[in-house]
Amino acid sequence: MNFEHTEERRMLADSLNRFIAEQYHVETRNRTAATEQGYSTEMWEKFAELGVIGALLREEDGGFGGGGFDIAVVFEALGRGLVLEPVLGSAVLAAEAISFAGNAEQKAVLEEIAAGATIATFAHDEPNTHYELARVQTTARREGDAWVLDGVKAVVQAAEQANVFVVSARTSGEVGSEDGISLFLVPQGAPGVSTRGTPTMDGGRVADVTFANVQLSEAALLGEEGKGYATLERAVGRGILALCAEAVGAMEAAKEATLDYLRTRKQFGVPIGSFQALQHRMADLLLEIEQARSTVINAAAALDADRVTRERALSAAKMSIGRIGTLVAEECIQLHGGIGMTWELPMAHFAKRLVLIDHQLGDEDHHLERYIALGRAVQQDPATA
Repeated sequence: MNFEHTEERRMLADSLNRFIAEQYHVETRNRTAATEQGYSTEMWEKFAELGVIGALLREEDGGFGGGGFDIAVVFEALGRGLVLEPVLGSAVLAAEAISFAGNAEQKAVLEEIAAGATIATFAHDEPNTHYELARVQTTARREGDAWVLDGVKAVVQAAEQANVFVVSARTSGEVGSEDGISLFLVPQGAPGVSTRGTPTMDGGRVADVTFANVQLSEAALLGEEGKGYATLERAVGRGILALCAEAVGAMEAAKEATLDYLRTRKQFGVPIGSFQALQHRMADLLLEIEQARSTVINAAAALDADRVTRERALSAAKMSIGRIGTLVAEECIQLHGGIGMTWELPMAHFAKRLVLIDHQLGDEDHHLERYIALGRAVQQDPATA
């Protein structure tokens, strides 16, 4: 299999990396993080003009990419710049759910998402779900020709600014069952929808969203009633790949900054990078980062494979990223010494982002257990593959 990027992907990566290096400085990023919105509308529009959002969507959905390696290229660049804009929630998670399960009328919003004119968000996580996709307690019930939605969603990205929510709700079955989960498109401002925003530790904002007796038409149902689990799995899978690639970008940027510091910081009249102990630690770190990159490449290549192959590759990548990301954050901070924790230096912000990525869409322990469970299921019943 050829893992080399196409000319189009290389051009996109070059232009995006150059744009972020020139216009997305850490000082600008930190000022944006402190705002009530949590991201820059101006930057969001520029990313859309550069084709960043369109590269994450398939051609039939109004984009020009949408493959696993398109996601990897874009998010590695975004990770280098610690980008705050809601690309993950809108162009990956919500867009994939709409693309996979939506009808022609519902998919019309994808072109608006690709153009940056509409922000969609993915409202699935709930309090105390522990990363389990099927643990949905939000409910939707029929009342005549309408649906009535009740429940609470937690840590929803860009919920305060989103134009439309993709919401998971249980229409039948027990909490924890894969059957009986349905998805709905809920417009911002619908009666009964309220948000409570909060800043995150790594910058930006999320919100808890409450749905209280929200009245929805039949047209709001996304896909087949009770069959939303497969859509959730596909959307979250693409999100996992995006987060892993973002982490690799953040690791690379942290590594480069640390190498530069080791070459310039002097002690006893010589650069501290000449000390053998620090060289060994840095060499180990470089090997770990290359391992992380390999798992992302494997996950990107498996994104269109059969379900078990795809999900095991994604869980393997997320598991590795969780461990290696934490290691990189700790080592780079320690190699910088006390200055590594100062607000003015980007290193502390990279460390916080890497730690938080481990806890998004399932942490290291969760994906280790999932990887083992998927392998065990195939051994017991090969037909599940």
